[in-house]
Amino acid sequence: MNSDKHIIWSNYDLDYENWRDDLEAEYPDMSEEERISLMYEINGNYLDDERANLSIQLSQPILMIADIGRWDGRYSGYGEIKSGKISDCLYSDLDYATWYVDKLGDLRCDAIHHDGTNHYLYRVYKPGIRESQIDLLKEKLYEGKATRADITRITRRLGDEIAKVYGFSIPKQRQTAEISR
Repeated sequence: MNSDKHIIWSNYDLDYENWRDDLEAEYPDMSEEERISLMYEINGNYLDDERANLSIQLSQPILMIADIGRWDGRYSGYGEIKSGKISDCLYSDLDYATWYVDKLGDLRCDAIHHDGTNHYLYRVYKPGIRESQIDLLKEKLYEGKATRADITRITRRLGDEIAKVYGFSIPKQRQTAEISR
């Protein structure tokens, strides 16, 4: 596994050779084409398992920050997962998707479709953030002007909760020093 990312689930670049022995032993009467189709079906069912693993309820909605690849270029945008449930991040209607936690502890998804690739970053709003702060961040995201600092000021990463489920470690977040008066 790449040390820079912890893959949660993917249907991109499945290699039948990695599945062949088990599928041939389990389904000897199927054709190779049928077993390949079954590989995709089984892998798809694993996504439901990952949703069950990540059925973690957060206290705030999740912000999905999007870098959309379209036929006419790249566009930025955002969406919200109002439920605040991490498992609700694991849905896509695009052809291929890979969800992973990156080296910064951020939950991300790379989703491939006929026009290109979309990149999603999932972050949860920090408690006590004002609606006006959220609106300003959304405006910057929509305009493609949001910086990493803008994003981390209003939201926090999801990787800490996810790492607990799967037992991997991610670097600790840098804490900003508070000046006491």
